[in-house]
Amino acid sequence: MAASRTGVIGAGILGLSVARRLAEVEPGVELTVLDKESHIGVHQTGHNSGVVHAGVYYPPGSLKAKLCRRGVELLKPYCEQRGITYDECGKLIVARDADELGRLDEIERRATANGVPGLRRLAPPEMVEVEPYARGVAALHSPTTAIVDFSAVAGAYADDVRAAGGTIRLGYEVAAIERRNGEVRVRSGTGDELAFDRLVVCGGLYSDRLAQMAGEGREPWIVPFRGEYYKLVPERRGLVRGLIYPVPDPAYPFLGVHFTRRVDGGVEIGPNAVLAFKREGYRRRDFSAADLLDVLRSQGFRRLARKHWRMGAREMWGSLSKRAFIARARDFVPAFTVADVEPAHAGVRAQALDPDGSLVDDFRITRVGGLVLVRNAPSPAATSSLAIGEYVVDQLRSRVAAG
Repeated sequence: MAASRTGVIGAGILGLSVARRLAEVEPGVELTVLDKESHIGVHQTGHNSGVVHAGVYYPPGSLKAKLCRRGVELLKPYCEQRGITYDECGKLIVARDADELGRLDEIERRATANGVPGLRRLAPPEMVEVEPYARGVAALHSPTTAIVDFSAVAGAYADDVRAAGGTIRLGYEVAAIERRNGEVRVRSGTGDELAFDRLVVCGGLYSDRLAQMAGEGREPWIVPFRGEYYKLVPERRGLVRGLIYPVPDPAYPFLGVHFTRRVDGGVEIGPNAVLAFKREGYRRRDFSAADLLDVLRSQGFRRLARKHWRMGAREMWGSLSKRAFIARARDFVPAFTVADVEPAHAGVRAQALDPDGSLVDDFRITRVGGLVLVRNAPSPAATSSLAIGEYVVDQLRSRVAAG
């Protein structure tokens, strides 16, 4: 019997994880990974914060909660085997005032239900033992939250795919997807056509457009949000030992401005969340009229904007004003000043929106026949990547199609 021809669109950390898992469970599979860029992991993978989340925030029973915890169980030993630095520097989630204590209670409840190990509730004197410069009325400490270089992890996944005989075709921009006669045909912008028995789409910022190409509709619609960062100058990195996070607002999937130590020793502050005027708009000046019009056509975005325009204006002001941006972070670490930071990188988050304007928070993965669409995979997708690989491959191999 001939080996199944399987394609994966997207050479980010999720597409590569799916491919390596498929090669693992189906030795000899004819496997091809496609990506429009000249390198793997260029977009969300390459602009990731590097945090290995422990599963603190996510509603118990959600895909995020399940796959995050499973992902950590798989990722830590994988990194150890591959010689990739994995640093359990820990995370402190800080309540600034009494008004945030109820939300901190809810996070503690979720984290406990999700089985997050070593979680502790800390009073201010105990907080400063973990993070000497952090300030607040209470905190949760997650000692197993870690940091890693996810670009290095994606590179290791790519090596695994190639070692198993898979092909990674870079510079292949998908222009059309057609399903007929039991096959899925993928055509590039240059007219190069490939035929597969099965196809997995891990398109990130383009997941909605690729789903539409495949005949499955656009919803949820992807809206790009740019997250901008600053970083502490080298001589002030000692202000932060690990990770310092705010108590998130449950109305938004964004965690708010926080402090993130990187495996290279740097400390980043951010991100904010502002609408990007281009799908790959990493700079303020990046602009695409077509991409912006596409956002404005989204019924979900128009409803979101009407409901939350004040928050959007606040985020935009933080983008334009360094002092406003830093003032938010100084709520948690008052010892640093505007003079202690310099600009850092920016990333773009593929935020999925439902037609009613609600922000899709949980992972959303659907299957129709031999087609699996990863429609929404925000943080903690990188943390969960090996578990998502398992989940998607199980979906692909299942005899019962999920809608």
